[in-house]
Order: sequence, then C-alpha cells, then structure tokens
Amino acid sequence: MKHAIFRAQELRAYLPFAAFAIVGAMSLGATAQAAQLSGNAALTSDYVWRGTTQTQGDAAVQAGFKLAGDSGFYGSVWGSNVEFAPDTHASSELDFTVGWAGEIAPDWAVDVNVLRYQYPSTTVDLNWTELNGTLTYAGNYWLSVGWSPEALGSEESGTYTQLGARFPVNDTLRFEAAAGYYFLDDVYDERYAHGQLSAIWAVKAPLELRVTAHGTDSGAKRIFGDDFAGSRIEAAIQASF
Repeated sequence: MKHAIFRAQELRAYLPFAAFAIVGAMSLGATAQAAQLSGNAALTSDYVWRGTTQTQGDAAVQAGFKLAGDSGFYGSVWGSNVEFAPDTHASSELDFTVGWAGEIAPDWAVDVNVLRYQYPSTTVDLNWTELNGTLTYAGNYWLSVGWSPEALGSEESGTYTQLGARFPVNDTLRFEAAAGYYFLDDVYDERYAHGQLSAIWAVKAPLELRVTAHGTDSGAKRIFGDDFAGSRIEAAIQASF
C-alpha cells in the first residue's frame, strides 16, 4: 500500500507542481493548434504499483488523458479506484502530471515531469508530489528515477529507480521486463526491490491484452505486509485512443 504514514499537507508540496504546471500550460497554450490529445482506458484484475497492490488484490478500472504540444511539453491526468486501510476511506486516485519529453540525440530520448498523487474524499491527507525522469534508448530500453521529499505521504524523502526493456516478437506480441528498487530508509528505515515480467498481445487496434507477473523481496513485506507485497499475477485489457 502506498500510504502508511500520513501528515497535514504543507504548502511546499504544491510549489514545484504549481510552477511546472504554469510553465507547461503556457507552452501548451502557445502551441494549442499543434497540440494532440490522446487517451487510454484499462480494466485490470489488480492495480499493482511498484510491486505492491493498491486494491488489496481486487479489480480496478482506470483511464487517462494526455495533451502534448510540438514543443515537447505535456500535461496528463489519470485515475483509478484504490482500496487502502479502511480508516482512510480512500476509494479513488487521481494523478496529475506536467512535463517535457523529447529526443536529445539519435536513439536517445528523455522525459522529465512532476507527478501529483491525489486521493479525493479521504479522512486523512494522503496527497504527495514526486519528481521523475526517464532516459530511453532505441525506444526499447529505459532507466527511470523518481524522488520525493514526502515519499508515500510522509514527511521524509524517498527515491525510486527502475531499469526496464521491451522485446518485440512481431507486430502483435511483445514482452516487457523491469526491475525496481525503492529507497525508503528515511521513511521506514527500510528499502525493497521488485521485478515484473509482462506479455502484451495487440489483439485488434486499439485493444491490447496484458498479463504481468510481479514479485517483491522481504523488505516490501516488512513495510506493507504480506497482503500487499509478495508475488501476484495481474491481467488487464487496455485501449489507447
């Protein structure tokens, strides 16, 4: 579960998000005629985030929209149902992202963004902000780093890293593998590793079927408990438009 420590929201959590949002909005506004709107929707058997379930193993309905300009700046919103500890009454998650993505050299691309996690209608403050960067090579290999001064809604910092690759078999089938490591020493005096392996079938545009095997180490179980960490299989049908 993302949240085990909660606090009252501080103004500083909004400052980097607000600044980046203003810059992104101005850039998109300047290129409104060239901006492209895209979206996605998914039905999954389990919402798994960084190796741990966000729905206690139950199904989730998810959808998102992204507006991107030719300048490389973009903004997006994404939502899902969640199920945390009963006393939080958290039932939904909304993620707001503003960032810039583009090619920096032949075969090399970068994506830098500010991501805001919002949990409406809860009895405690679960919201937090994360800075993220992803470096991609040849469209199939990536390294991502995320850092937050209020990791998982706490008052402490945390850093997440992920190394991944995709392996196309043909036009309709590909495999993806990723390994992540979450440094949460300041929050829990603990850190954990997780891995995932996915098979994705492009059934018929725009539909895809995805089956993913997730696994975490004992560190995740010590932080979140056996019900949220460990090994699990996730199956999803998703569409992009």
